[in-house]
Amino acid sequence: MPSDLLEDEAEAHVRGVCFKNGPPERTGVELEWLVHDRFDSGAVVPVERLDAALAPVVVPGALPAGSSVTREPGGQIEISSPPAATVAACVETTAADLTVLREALDGAGLILTGRGLDPHREPPRVLDHPRYRAMEQYFDREGPWGRVMMRRTASIQVNTDCGDVGTGTSGHRYRWDLAHRLGPVLVAAFANSPLVSGRPTGWASTRQAIWSRMDAGRTRPPDWGPDPAASWARYVLDAQILCVPAGAGDDWTAPAGLTFREWVRGGSGLRAPTLADLDYHLSTLFPPVRPRGWLELRMIDAQDGDDWTVATAVTAVLLDDPVAADIAYDATEPLCGGEPVPNQTMWLRAARHGLADADLAKAARACFTAADDALAQVAAPAAVRFMVARYADRYPERARCPADDLLDTVNRA
Repeated sequence: MPSDLLEDEAEAHVRGVCFKNGPPERTGVELEWLVHDRFDSGAVVPVERLDAALAPVVVPGALPAGSSVTREPGGQIEISSPPAATVAACVETTAADLTVLREALDGAGLILTGRGLDPHREPPRVLDHPRYRAMEQYFDREGPWGRVMMRRTASIQVNTDCGDVGTGTSGHRYRWDLAHRLGPVLVAAFANSPLVSGRPTGWASTRQAIWSRMDAGRTRPPDWGPDPAASWARYVLDAQILCVPAGAGDDWTAPAGLTFREWVRGGSGLRAPTLADLDYHLSTLFPPVRPRGWLELRMIDAQDGDDWTVATAVTAVLLDDPVAADIAYDATEPLCGGEPVPNQTMWLRAARHGLADADLAKAARACFTAADDALAQVAAPAAVRFMVARYADRYPERARCPADDLLDTVNRA
């Protein structure tokens, strides 16, 4: 029978909840980490050992700045900061919470490893929630890539406000386009996953290559349109449903090939969807820029040590500072092939070659210079500016990325 949720109501809901209008003022970051035994990086960490190590930091108030700690299906750990008024505050508070997390794991003989893809092992799925069982079944229809993504990958996700209704650099249309123009540059500049089982894969960011082989209707950017909210609403309704939420002990498997739009129209044999189902469906979509009431930039490989601060500061300031935004917009024009945003070929070039691609290297150098100037204008802490400058000198200025360091180590062996 037809759903009580009408198609136009669903589209209006998506536009309303995913694009919140207002001046860009806040920055947040979500850091995913691989977890390894300090003395044996190839060992699988038992879930009981990880649970015990995390117990002191998952209780309310354990982290001084209020970040949350969660686990991914393969045992990766994610620390998510609260939104901060400035990029400097975001970096400072996240670093404080990350220190507490690292100390807790260190006491258990565990370390956080910043790589886009685990180069040593393929852990089992440690989360048995019906969402993840259904997710594996869904992605298994197209090959092994979904399982690899769920169990072996880690990223940095920078969160920034959608923007206002204006036409300038603070407008949500401009920021949506700029986020997608910056995407391949960020993939290339921070590519950090060139190895599987200790061997080169032929990709600087194998993590991004894995995403490219998965369901395009939920992992690639939406088709460009002059109204991002409308484009996103179409994308959401035309994406296949990954699971059908039910009780904790139920099977959440979704019928193969069923889109949310078809579910709304009825005839699928399923119960009628609700707004809660639509909200849950939104959480199962994974494009490189995901609007959630803010913009979540999801294309950056996890980074070693504290280089996550560079990725966070550079991404946020290029979107939020008007001068830096315009410079970045112009610098990424050659990557767009005459279109408003880069196409899939450019995203793949970034993932395969990193900054060895001359066009991407040129854009990255301009963007890092603009970011450094902007950080100076907002009086960012000297330590943050030093890390950005050091990273720029080591990588974009030399047409390199972290993947090149890992490949050099393999080639010397």
